[in-house]
Amino acid sequence: MALYTNNLTQYERWLTREVNIGSVPLGGKNPIRIQSMTTTDTMDTLATVEQTIRMVEAGCEYVRITAPSLKEAENLANIKKELKARGYDVPLIADIHYTPNAAELAARIVEKVRVNPGNYADKKKFENIEYTDDAYNKELERIRQKFTPLVKICKEYGTAMRIGTNHGSLSDRIMSRYGDSPLGMVESAMEFLRICEDLKYHNIVLSMKASNTQIMVQAYRLLVATMKENNMNYPLHLGVTEAGDGEDGRIKSAVGIGTLLEDGLGDTIRVSLTEDPEFEAPVAKALADRYTGRAKHQPIAPIKSYHINPFEYNRRASAEINNIGGKSVPVVIADLSELKEIKPANLFAVGYTYSVPTDKWTIGDMACDYIFVGDNEINFEIPGTLGIIQNEKSVQKKDRHYSISDSGNPDFLIVNAKNITQISALKNSVLVLETDNLHGLAEQRAFMNELLEQKISLPVIIKRSYANLSPENFQLHSATDFGGLFLDGLGDGVWIKADKISLSQSNSQAFGILQATRTRISKTEYISCPSCGRTLFDLQETTAKIRAVTHHLKGVKIGIMGCIVNGPGEMADADYGYVGSGVGKITLYKGKEVVKKSIAAELAVDALINLIKENGDWVEKVS
Repeated sequence: MALYTNNLTQYERWLTREVNIGSVPLGGKNPIRIQSMTTTDTMDTLATVEQTIRMVEAGCEYVRITAPSLKEAENLANIKKELKARGYDVPLIADIHYTPNAAELAARIVEKVRVNPGNYADKKKFENIEYTDDAYNKELERIRQKFTPLVKICKEYGTAMRIGTNHGSLSDRIMSRYGDSPLGMVESAMEFLRICEDLKYHNIVLSMKASNTQIMVQAYRLLVATMKENNMNYPLHLGVTEAGDGEDGRIKSAVGIGTLLEDGLGDTIRVSLTEDPEFEAPVAKALADRYTGRAKHQPIAPIKSYHINPFEYNRRASAEINNIGGKSVPVVIADLSELKEIKPANLFAVGYTYSVPTDKWTIGDMACDYIFVGDNEINFEIPGTLGIIQNEKSVQKKDRHYSISDSGNPDFLIVNAKNITQISALKNSVLVLETDNLHGLAEQRAFMNELLEQKISLPVIIKRSYANLSPENFQLHSATDFGGLFLDGLGDGVWIKADKISLSQSNSQAFGILQATRTRISKTEYISCPSCGRTLFDLQETTAKIRAVTHHLKGVKIGIMGCIVNGPGEMADADYGYVGSGVGKITLYKGKEVVKKSIAAELAVDALINLIKENGDWVEKVS
C-alpha cells in the first residue's frame, strides 16, 4: 500500500486535481476552502437565502442545501435567483440522499451535487448478504445504470459532484463484503468513482466522514493511498460527522480534521456542529489558517522506515512505570508550576475538591493524575490518586512525589524531539517529549517512530506549550497537536502548558482530547448531527435537554439525530439513539435496533431515560 502523504516530516500540501465549482475553484494550488450547510426548510426561500447570506459573511465559500425530493430540488432555482438579486454569487451544493431524480434535477440548477454512495442506489436494511463474485458484479452493474444518468448530466452542465461516503450509512452490500471499516468506506466511494472515470467525468470531490475520529482519519488516509496507487488525485472534503456542540464539538472536529491537515491533506473543510451554521465557518477557517506559512518550519530529519500503521489503530507497546504506559489509560498532567504556593484549593480546577469539615477529598471524573509544581513544596495530605512531580533539586522525599530533570536518570526525563541520543541506556524514566518546531506533531511523531525503530519501550508523555493564544485557538491547536499522535497510538499521557488559559480549561481540554481520540473515556459522549432542512425538531434545544439529564453517565454514547437520514446508520457506535421520525415524533434506538416508535416529542426525553435504566446503564447523580 502506498503511503498516504508525500512527506512525513516536511509539510507540503498534496497537490490535487483542480475542480471547478462555479466561480470558486477547489483543489490544485487554491487555498483550503470553507463551507457549511443551511438548517432552514429548503422550501422557505427567503429564510434559506437570508441564512446563506449570514453564512457567506461568516466566511463560507460554498453553501450546501438539502434537496430530499424533487420539489426542494426545483426550489433551488428560486433560492439561487434571489441570492443573485441580492448580489451574492456563492456556489450552491445540493445535498442528496435516496433520490436520484432530485439529484438529476439539482445538477441542472446548482454548481455541485453531493451524493452518498451508501444510499444513492441502495436501501439499507441492516442485512448481511452472502454474495458470489458474479452476484456482486451484477449489483455493481445495477448501480452503474442508476448512477450514470447523473454523471452525464453533471458532465453536460459542468456541475461538480462530491462522492461523500459516511461511516454510518454504508450499504448492506458493502458491509457484507468489507465490513464496517475504513476499507469498506473507501471501496464504497471507489465503486462510484470508477463509473465516473469510465465516463470521463472528473469534476469530483471525495469525502470519508465518520463520527469516530479514528475511523475517519484512517479512511481518508486509505483513500489517498488507494488513489495514489491508481494515479488519481481528486480533492478532499474534510469533516467529522455529528461532532456535537460547544467544547466537545470543536475538540472532536479539530482532532479529526487537524490530523489530516497536518499531513497536507484536505482542500475544503466543513465543521459539523450542533449550532447555527454561521458558527461553523470561523472554526473551519481557524483550522485552515494555521497552515499558512507552515512549510517554513525548521527541518526534521527524514523517516527512513515507518513503523506506524496509519490505516489502523495500534497503541505503541510501552513498559508500565507506576500507572503510566503499559495497558494503563493515558494520564493527564496539570501544570501548576507558575503558582507561588500550592494550596488544596488550587486542585479544585483539576478535578479534586477538599471538604474541611470531613477532611476528605472528592475525586471528579476529570481529575488529573499528576500535577507538576516546579520548585514548590506540598505541605498537605494529597488525594490518594494524585502524584506530584517536582524539579529534581526540590523533590520531597515523600510517597508519590517524583523528580523531573532534562539530564541524568530522574523519574521523569525531559527530552526534545530533536534529540534521541542516550535514551536507550535509561531504565526507569518516563520520557516527557517536548517540541518547539512549528511542525511539532511531525517532529514528535518522528521521535516516536525512532523509539519503535530502536525498540525502546519507555513510556512517553506528550508535552506541548502554548503562548499568546486565544481560548478558541488554544482549543483547536492543542486538539490537533495531541489528537494526531493519540489517534496513531503514540503517547502515554498529556501535559499541556498554556499561558492566558485557565487551569480548568487546560485540564478539561486534555480529557476532551483523550475522549475525542477514544483513548480515555471520562464523560458521556453525544453524537449529535448539525441541523439541516431535513431536521424534524430543534436539535440545539433537544441536545441541551438530553445533556442536562444524562451528562453524568460516564462512557455512555448517545446519538441525537434530526431525521432518519442521519439516523441509525449515522449514529455509528452509539449505545442509544434519539431520532426524529416525523413532525413532533421521536423513535428511540438501542444500538441500531428500534425500541420505541413515534413517541411524542414532549415525552421522548423521559422515555430515553427509562430506556437507559431498563438496560442497566443508568446511575443516579451524586449531589
